[in-house]
Amino acid sequence: MINVALIGCGYWGPNLLRNLLSLPGCNVKSICDLCNERLIHMKNLYNDLIITSDCSQIMDDDEIDAVIIATPVRTHFELAIQSLMKGKHTFIEKPLARSTEECNILIDEAKQRNLTLMVGHTFIYTPPVRKMKDIIESGEIGEVIYISSRRLNLGLFQKDINVAWDLAPHDLSIILYILGENPKTVSCQGKAHINPKIEDVTNITLTFNSRGYASIQSSWIDPRKVRDMTVVGTKKMIVYDDLEPLEKIKIYDRGVSVPPHSDTFAQFQYSYHYGDVYSPYVKQEEPLRIECNHFLDCIRSGKPSESSGEKGLEVVKILEAASKSLKNSNVSVSVNDSLELRAS
Repeated sequence: MINVALIGCGYWGPNLLRNLLSLPGCNVKSICDLCNERLIHMKNLYNDLIITSDCSQIMDDDEIDAVIIATPVRTHFELAIQSLMKGKHTFIEKPLARSTEECNILIDEAKQRNLTLMVGHTFIYTPPVRKMKDIIESGEIGEVIYISSRRLNLGLFQKDINVAWDLAPHDLSIILYILGENPKTVSCQGKAHINPKIEDVTNITLTFNSRGYASIQSSWIDPRKVRDMTVVGTKKMIVYDDLEPLEKIKIYDRGVSVPPHSDTFAQFQYSYHYGDVYSPYVKQEEPLRIECNHFLDCIRSGKPSESSGEKGLEVVKILEAASKSLKNSNVSVSVNDSLELRAS
């Protein structure tokens, strides 16, 4: 039996708690939050839980094997390093931390203590995203040349991070997962409309060593909730719409090709192909349950997580590069140079 504690019972914490409580071999012993009203509410729902507003009670409890952190990003590093130093396996909601420096410290601490460090890249555990990866790796759509992703909504506004750091980690984790490749350069445009210091609309562009190119649009001020991604291949195209209740993935047998040669401009014509559209079967499972169960499995087996600390670091590197680009008028930034952001 793995004894678990949850820190953070606000927006996302209750969802994690509900899934953890449903898993065999998992005992949620304690929950922690600074808001007493939230704690009382959770206690009314789950009578057996120990509630506290002091996270040190969780850190000092030797019976607790693992800690789940679902708090604002500014608190991730401090809570996670305490948890790891107390010898506890640690799960952190995205993004892993505020900087690559903090990520590296957490990764090193987990390695030294042989602990599981995992970040909540929930979407890579969704059956539709896994199906999309299988389709791409099968070669059915050909070589991936372009990905367009949109994550738009009215709110929820954050106070300590901009919309790119809040929403784009989902899209970044999906793109890195399905391509199996990290980007070479990043550029970012954005603007703050509501809070003059925090961008509420951003557009991130990624280039890869392969032909791949991706754009990620994020917004807190859009009238419609949009959660979609288009993957364009040299043979076919995939559209993934997370808001679709059943047919979340559709494959379009469509494309355009250039004639291999032409003697005159009049002979030069693009060739357009319009084939069938079909939706492959995707088993419906709650991704958060899969993710939580994966965390427990990694603790038991000692195997690295599919959303390990290293994977979290990759996403934070991109976000740092995007922040540097945003600060410097959309300049293209090498991902490996993103650490310069802290010195600029």
